[in-house]
Amino acid sequence: MTVEKVAIITAGGSGMGAEAAKRLAADGFKVAILSSSGKGEALATELGGIGVTGSNQSNDDLKRLVDATMEKWGRIDVLVNSAGHGPRAGITEITDEQWHTGLDVYLMNVIRPVRLVTPIMQAQKSGAIVNVSTAWAFEPAAMFPTSAVFRAGLASYTKIYSDTFAADNVRMNNVLPGWIDSLPATEERRDMVPMKRYGTSAEVAATISFLASEGAGYITGQNLKVDGGLTRSV
Repeated sequence: MTVEKVAIITAGGSGMGAEAAKRLAADGFKVAILSSSGKGEALATELGGIGVTGSNQSNDDLKRLVDATMEKWGRIDVLVNSAGHGPRAGITEITDEQWHTGLDVYLMNVIRPVRLVTPIMQAQKSGAIVNVSTAWAFEPAAMFPTSAVFRAGLASYTKIYSDTFAADNVRMNNVLPGWIDSLPATEERRDMVPMKRYGTSAEVAATISFLASEGAGYITGQNLKVDGGLTRSV
């Protein structure tokens, strides 16, 4: 009996999240998509999956997504955690409220759904979680302060999670995109990149697809940069 593979994608209505959903569907996954705009529901319908309009900052919305996925397919093989955009300002000008928003957007967006899917993946003795992070997690840039700070924390969370659940064959890895075509293009940013071009959302989605696949079955706790050589240190 062939087992259907099932993937959940959060913040999957546009950009890299949407591309990841399309790629995983093309790979044969049944997809369940969460987005706040409603675009995720439309995309899920197009891909023959299920969509929930809601926020990855809401435990209730995430539970609705997970429950609907389990009711329809009875398993979750892959979780892709994408994100929106958090506050940007000078490092000493960011308010307490903005820091808390950044925490929600860039770290809790992973922690919340992971709490829900981990028991399911443990029971299956298999699962792959891929988090969309940033190339600036380890070489922080002042232009993305809340992203860099909380995604550095995400790297630590990922290592602890991987240590904890590797024996259950549940893996977690981070994808670290640089300048991607879902962002406005500028000549200055393009010139920063050794490859002299922006990456594509499809290239990020292909990396997510690999980390979700059996071919990456011995990879966990890692941070894989997809940035055209922009950043190269650990």
